Amino acid sequence: MPQFLEHSMTAWKGQRIEHKPSLVDSFDPRARILMAVIFALLVVFSKNLLLPFIGLIIAFVFACLASLHLKRTFRRVIAMDLFVAMMIIMLPFTVTGDELFNVFGLSASKEGFMLAIAIALKANAVVLTMLALVGTMEASTLGHALGRLKVPEKLVHLLLFTVRYLDVISREYRRMRKAMRARAFVPKTNVHTLRSIGYLVGMLLVRSLERSERIYDAMKCRGYCGKLYLFDTMAWQQRDTGLIILAVLFAIFSIASGAYTV
Repeated sequence: MPQFLEHSMTAWKGQRIEHKPSLVDSFDPRARILMAVIFALLVVFSKNLLLPFIGLIIAFVFACLASLHLKRTFRRVIAMDLFVAMMIIMLPFTVTGDELFNVFGLSASKEGFMLAIAIALKANAVVLTMLALVGTMEASTLGHALGRLKVPEKLVHLLLFTVRYLDVISREYRRMRKAMRARAFVPKTNVHTLRSIGYLVGMLLVRSLERSERIYDAMKCRGYCGKLYLFDTMAWQQRDTGLIILAVLFAIFSIASGAYTV
């Protein structure tokens, strides 16, 4: 079964959810990666709120064109926004500047509040764009695309093996948890529970190491020598060039709008 990055890291049963083909899927993976990277850099390094706000609107357009699963995407964005919310609460009181309001004798600055809003807009724009353009690829497709873009082979290998064997480690973890439940283990807030969880994590690491050694031996028996062989059928088309042109136009607009001047 294809392992779409869109379905991973929430629950591996999400792999069974069918990926809906979309307009974004018609573009070459290399063009999508380049677009995502250019967009993220332009938005993150902006110095005002205009560009992150425009970037968030563009990210919503990407998400709609990619036919992202609404519930799963919303859950992931909310999980990230919980961390952003802490910054929005803390930054106005930790950044010096003109006083905006006062709470229990603590002065909140306007500059800190604006910085927190900018971080929130940038984070949501970048995450939505990455989910739409990169997250809808298969893991193997992403690895081959990075290989075609001349990313170091060791990094590509690390990505492919990590995504591939997360599922293996997850199944091993579920087997061990099932064995603990069969022995009447019930998690509680006591030393026995902490010790049992520690043993669980330790055995999971040991078994993962043993499994990796067996897999590596099997790969060597099949002729693996550390070389990344690319057998994909990627073909750069005119619409992919158009996507990169849009990225360049967005970069020109960002510079012309003064987004990088204080």
